[in-house]
Amino acid sequence: MPYGISEPSTAAPSRVPASRRPRNAAHPSPALRARAVRALRHASPALLAYAAVRTLGLLVFGAWAHHKHRGVRHLLMESWDCDWYLKIAEHGYAHTLGTQFDANNLAFFPLLPSLIRAGDALVPGLPRGAVGLGIALVCSFAAAWGIFAVGDRLYGRRAGVVLAVLWGSLPVALVQWMGYTESLFTALTAWSLYAVLTGRWLWAGSLAALAGVTRPTGVALAAAVSLTALLSLRRRAPFAVRPLLGALLAPLGWLAYVGWVGLRLGRWDGYFAVQKLWHNEWDGGVETLRRMHALFVIERPQLFLAMVTAVLLGSVVLFVLSAGDRQPLPLLVFTGLLLLIVLGSSGVYFPRARFLLPGFPLLLPVAVALARARTHVLVTALTALALTSAAFGGHMLLAWLGPP
Repeated sequence: MPYGISEPSTAAPSRVPASRRPRNAAHPSPALRARAVRALRHASPALLAYAAVRTLGLLVFGAWAHHKHRGVRHLLMESWDCDWYLKIAEHGYAHTLGTQFDANNLAFFPLLPSLIRAGDALVPGLPRGAVGLGIALVCSFAAAWGIFAVGDRLYGRRAGVVLAVLWGSLPVALVQWMGYTESLFTALTAWSLYAVLTGRWLWAGSLAALAGVTRPTGVALAAAVSLTALLSLRRRAPFAVRPLLGALLAPLGWLAYVGWVGLRLGRWDGYFAVQKLWHNEWDGGVETLRRMHALFVIERPQLFLAMVTAVLLGSVVLFVLSAGDRQPLPLLVFTGLLLLIVLGSSGVYFPRARFLLPGFPLLLPVAVALARARTHVLVTALTALALTSAAFGGHMLLAWLGPP
């Protein structure tokens, strides 16, 4: 009889104790659970430090809002873009293009509204705003974990922890705990890039496809994943299945939504026509330079807009440093294209620091430098950044009269 194959027994089944019976395949194996626990324990310093930084920001914001007699719940759950996503979740998308400026909701991608609608169905009676905020909170920790994983793989655990804390200490990091798409998009981006770095092409492509139905800048991640996957074929068989599938999957989400908008409006350029109504076209950076010149030469610079400009210019410097450090290609492609899209847009100026939140690889040069510093220097620097972020979060939503 061949090895490993036996005839079926006709004897009565033996009564095996429950503790020794095979586990149901639906339940995770002990090895898988142990691996997940080890991974969580390994990432726990980053997650705890991230939670501390963002909790500090939330407490400062809450005290400031109370002093200003503003509702924290409304600001975090229902204001500005939160309101757009909540209305899409409730009423769906527009059927026509229209002519009104800043009024067509087809400019907003569908994954977050779909998740809000699903959460509303699963937990009846819970306000939709609370569902959106809950999604953002969960995704912010998923994003911090993914950011840590990328930093840990490239430069070690200490650098990964610092990278996650830096992301949580950005000037506009309060948005990470609002009903916006930044935390969801960053989580998908971080784990997609990590999958690329570890050669998990199907995961990389699938997560990039989901990012493509989350934000317009998902096209930058799709390009990074597809290009890296195709270039990897030079070291493999020309028709290796997994990299090819990853490369094909990555842009599907973005292409699907843009194509659907075109079909809904009855014109091939429907999505771009919607963006034009929002005065959001790519002009190579002309409008960005004009706004910077106006802010510092013609007008009196305002604190929030000065911060936005500092973030934009600092991001360019950090990209140059990242390229000089020879970061992995997918990270450079993603951040380079993200900068091109954000800086090259003619759209509204003041949300652009928020648009760059998913570009966490830009923080790697700073994270590596701080990780190599002495502990007291590292703690002092991160504490100062966390306090600055908390102050800017309150200023952004309470003193600056406009959407972040």
